[in-house]
Amino acid sequence: MLDPYIEGWKLREMACQGELRPREIAEFFLQRVADLNSRLGAFWLVTADRAMADAERLEKLTSAERAALPLYGVPYSLKDMTWTKDFPTTFGSKNFENFMAPADAEIALRLREAGGILLGKTTMPEFGGRPTTEGGLHPPARNPWNPDYTGGGSSGGAAVSVAAGMAPIAAGTDGGGSIRMPASCCGLVGLKPARGRITQAPMQGEAWHGLSSNCPIARTVRDVALMLDVMAGPVVGDPYWAPPPAHPFIRAIDRRPTQLKLAAIAASALAPVDPEVGGAFDSACEAFRAMGHSVEPLAMDPIVMLGESVSTVICAGVSSYGAADPEKIDPIVRKLYERGLKVSAADYVRAVRTLHNVSREIVQRLAPYDALLTPTLACTPTELGKMPSAPERYTEELMGWLIFTSPFNSTGQPAISLPNGFTSKGLPIGLQIVAGQNDEIGLLSIAAAFEEARPWQDKRPPLG
Repeated sequence: MLDPYIEGWKLREMACQGELRPREIAEFFLQRVADLNSRLGAFWLVTADRAMADAERLEKLTSAERAALPLYGVPYSLKDMTWTKDFPTTFGSKNFENFMAPADAEIALRLREAGGILLGKTTMPEFGGRPTTEGGLHPPARNPWNPDYTGGGSSGGAAVSVAAGMAPIAAGTDGGGSIRMPASCCGLVGLKPARGRITQAPMQGEAWHGLSSNCPIARTVRDVALMLDVMAGPVVGDPYWAPPPAHPFIRAIDRRPTQLKLAAIAASALAPVDPEVGGAFDSACEAFRAMGHSVEPLAMDPIVMLGESVSTVICAGVSSYGAADPEKIDPIVRKLYERGLKVSAADYVRAVRTLHNVSREIVQRLAPYDALLTPTLACTPTELGKMPSAPERYTEELMGWLIFTSPFNSTGQPAISLPNGFTSKGLPIGLQIVAGQNDEIGLLSIAAAFEEARPWQDKRPPLG
């Protein structure tokens, strides 16, 4: 029987060698979704007919054509923020429940053309406005390690689908931590690439003034690198272009860097770090030292340095979606939406100027180091319905989710979240690694080394 937690690259090898037919793979994972999705809320739309059509198309290819496809026979999902021409794209909003995009997103085309099998579209909070996937149009994304707890957000459905073995890989987005936070909550690998690495076409040239990126999420570093090779690249006319890598990203997995100089930030003035998170982070730093690297504490608080500029840009971005009926918006997200509507053009330009200038300072402070280590989240996953504990505390409690992730959306540096142990309640904890500008190759090699030192692929949630 097929292992639902099989890595995507292994599944591709089996399909290419004829050990499994794409149709068998599609049927297996569609059944897995049917068995688990009502309990976990990963998918809001299952595209079974499309999955079987993808499989049948792939089975008609020659051996040589199959071997040329990096995702041949590998099922995947798309976050419901990604345009799909033949299916609704709702942004998690009741205002867009029936919206049909005029074209497929470029990344949707790339994943299909690479040989992937589309299983469906995953759940998200409205407009990506929460760090947990609840409220708005979609059901809550429940953590497979304990369904009473959140799977994170805003790419929560994508993370839950992979963590529960409903799909080997998934595509999401990250504008303040939206791929890294659910990766941390669910015990996965989530990569926010460098700004301009993956196009936003044709929906937009950029999102949230460059803060948001399309992103891969998977169980292992190798699968994330495999996805990045498929998804990466600009479209002519894009406002940001990351320089092409020296070689395919997948090759970084076999590198083992030596004697790195690493920085570590483990605290912020804006929110306390949970003791279990802090303990796990200290343990990760010791693991890097045991690998022969130096780890130097760095007295810097990037989220404080950026001040209100990030929240101004995000609120304006949330309000830019527009809504025919604001009363239909999730009350928590509506606060961000309404604040964004009040931002003047001058205020927005000032916020962007501050964001750029402070980001330059942050990157310059980090330049002497090969990479930065932080916890992914200051907090542990919360119970569903408990974030925020009260509506008026949303902004305050949100900081516990954003203090380590959001600054690197501003700087545009690539950052990755890796599994880093469990809480006493059995919920995953994440470690974030941030590399220099445009250095996903270096980032993936460091991540692969940590994965080798602290293997987690065999850890599976208790789903029965």
